Amino acid sequence: MDTQHTETRDNHPSRRGFLALAAAAGTAAALGGLPAFTASAAPQRPATSPLLSAAAAAKNQLWWQAPGSSNSMIQQGLPVGNGRLGALASNDPSSELLTITDATLWTGGLNDTLQSDGQFPYGRDDFGSLTLLAELTVDIPGHDLGSVDNYRRTLDLAQGLVSASYDLSGVTYQRQIFASRPDDVIVLYFSRQGSGTYTGTVSLTGTHGESTTSNNARRSTSFGASFANGLKYGAAVTAYGSGGTVAVNGTSISFRGCKDLTVVVSGGTNYAPEAAAGFRDPSVDPERLARTKVLDASGHSASTLLHTHVADFRPMFEQLDIDLGTSSAAQRKLDTWQRVRARHRDDVPDPELEAAYLQFGRYLMISGSRGSLPMGLQGPWLDGNDPDWMGDYHTDINIQMNYWMADRAGLSGCFDAFTDYCLAQLPSWTDVTQRLFNSPTNRYRNSSGRIAGWTVAVSTNPYGGGGWWWHPAGNAWLCQNLFEHYAYTQDGAYLEKIYPLIKGAVEFWEARLITTTVTDASGASRKVLIADSDWSPEQGPLDAKGITYAQELVWNLFANYRTATQVLGKDTSYSATIDGLRRHLYLPVVSPKTGWLEEWMSPDDLGETTHRHLSPLVGLFPGDRIRPDDSTPKDILAGATALLTARGMNSFGWSNAWRSLCWSRLKNAEKAYQLVVNNLKPSAGGSNGTAPNLFDIMDMGQGRGIFQIDANFGTPSAMIEMLVYSRPGHVELLPALPAAWAASGSISGVGVRGGFVAGLSWKNGKVTRVTLKSVGGRDTTVVAGSASRKISLRPGESVTLGSLG
Repeated sequence: MDTQHTETRDNHPSRRGFLALAAAAGTAAALGGLPAFTASAAPQRPATSPLLSAAAAAKNQLWWQAPGSSNSMIQQGLPVGNGRLGALASNDPSSELLTITDATLWTGGLNDTLQSDGQFPYGRDDFGSLTLLAELTVDIPGHDLGSVDNYRRTLDLAQGLVSASYDLSGVTYQRQIFASRPDDVIVLYFSRQGSGTYTGTVSLTGTHGESTTSNNARRSTSFGASFANGLKYGAAVTAYGSGGTVAVNGTSISFRGCKDLTVVVSGGTNYAPEAAAGFRDPSVDPERLARTKVLDASGHSASTLLHTHVADFRPMFEQLDIDLGTSSAAQRKLDTWQRVRARHRDDVPDPELEAAYLQFGRYLMISGSRGSLPMGLQGPWLDGNDPDWMGDYHTDINIQMNYWMADRAGLSGCFDAFTDYCLAQLPSWTDVTQRLFNSPTNRYRNSSGRIAGWTVAVSTNPYGGGGWWWHPAGNAWLCQNLFEHYAYTQDGAYLEKIYPLIKGAVEFWEARLITTTVTDASGASRKVLIADSDWSPEQGPLDAKGITYAQELVWNLFANYRTATQVLGKDTSYSATIDGLRRHLYLPVVSPKTGWLEEWMSPDDLGETTHRHLSPLVGLFPGDRIRPDDSTPKDILAGATALLTARGMNSFGWSNAWRSLCWSRLKNAEKAYQLVVNNLKPSAGGSNGTAPNLFDIMDMGQGRGIFQIDANFGTPSAMIEMLVYSRPGHVELLPALPAAWAASGSISGVGVRGGFVAGLSWKNGKVTRVTLKSVGGRDTTVVAGSASRKISLRPGESVTLGSLG
């Protein structure tokens, strides 16, 4: 910090800045807890334009010089979403294609049987799969890519808007695509500058053999159907224009001679987040509701729909701002894909591109996680009916990583989808656990014969079902995410809401722990509690007791339960019992053979040295029992560092992100940064890296790369963690600032554990200004280098410091 000291305080009430604008756009402040696809009141329309100026919008725009191929939508399509509906847009001048997904469109069901080997079935019919809802095509003959000039497509991150423009025969044609949460529709608006017109067809087709019907009077087409599991779904589209004609022609909509054209599409299912109702809302007719929504929206101009959408989207995006430095003029001249390739080829930092990558992750979070199911392995963006691993919720890292970013990145409201999912599944998870976990075929059954509470399988679906193996420690990891949200927000009502989840997981582990005797290096023996037989995620022996992964997660679960009971003033006697168990938990030691923190209760490495999972390091991140200060024994810290080093620096994107977070916790800025850079390298031939549309690609071998969204969230989480580390009562600024960002920069809107939001500026690697605002917290210590200062605030207050001296 500099020596100048200034302090200002703001006593205005603490409120998320987006709520007022969101309310004006008709968006509920509580983003979750409602049926995903339901009738809603007409949104209020903003009285003034919320659109950014062209200059202001440019800061958060990505752009390309070519459309996406219909054969490579997952790597080239540009994503839009309203939190429930997601679509990838090709932006081909002559044939705009949207692949549309509803987050609740799942096959499968409860899947409450175990196979003879103890696993849950894991197929698209029994466990189920996320799948496509529809494809929308707007064909415009004569606008072939080879005939147009000056083609450009843009993704406006701040306003949630995909645009494309091109010149043809002296006319500039433009289109805008956005997914509106207030109107619950996706809108495509085609316009032009000059004397040209649009002629062509709009076609909406299902992807499961549905029959499309038409309504000539309302200029709409639609379809409706149901899966074998009874889930009903449907979609509808309408179109309108000026200066020409728009009419239904068979099962498509034709348009001729239009100066502009607006296409509105919507769809959904009758899924409801309630186990007692079988996860269905029988009152919803999805086809009829979709038709109602598109016709209601079509009563407004495209401009009105856009303004309503931006008034909802932009305030959420603007909760966090970041500046990592200025890129060169030569870098700025390149389009986004050229910049990604140049960053890798030249190995020259591109701070504006790196900041944009972080903001792209936030864009995806806003677009994919509001008022519906949480995001699984691909979020709501598919290019076919058969996503890898069903597009499911993996509970051994992936869904947790998806939501590490939300609170850190000023998007606490987007975490609600994760919370609501866990609460809705709890009755089924509890029932299935108590009926099946101790089955003779389950290799992980409790040797004590006791059972209580709930846990999950490695994979979960939206119907309370599990797939693959049981995952005993999965409940503790889900609860860690849930409790961390409380740590950021200090929301007592929220803690009360999730308390049954945490207590149920605690009860499960109280019944599961077993006693064993261990001997330390001095020869002394003692009795400890360890987890029953388990599998350190996806490697090593299938039946190992006391795996580090489970021990760390249960230690954290029990500690968080103690805090929850203290805050809520309940179950104090039971809490004391659990705290007594926590004190007797075995915690990992360093192997005398490898020098690494042990993954199993063995000095031997029983798995793959460079394995993708960092399961034995969950105490370093996302936990922080292990940290580089006097609270951690030096041998444990050295063992964790040695293990992380052995795991290597090149893996899948999500694994690199986790590695980066761990190196950030160890304050190794350059290794943390290098892993971010590794994730930004261009994917080629299916290799690990970044696709042209910035989706993270995971190499499956034999030239096949798949999209897995967790790295798109985990990497931004790591970038933020490099700039601000926090735990309740402690905020550290620039703990792992890499040289590439050190010259100057700033970040604002960072969530801080303990109930604060932080912002800071720096120059030459030193903090020059910090702002801290309470959103429920009262006391914390802010640290920058060797300087520190205790801060006390009332909820709603803020303080700005020019130094910590």
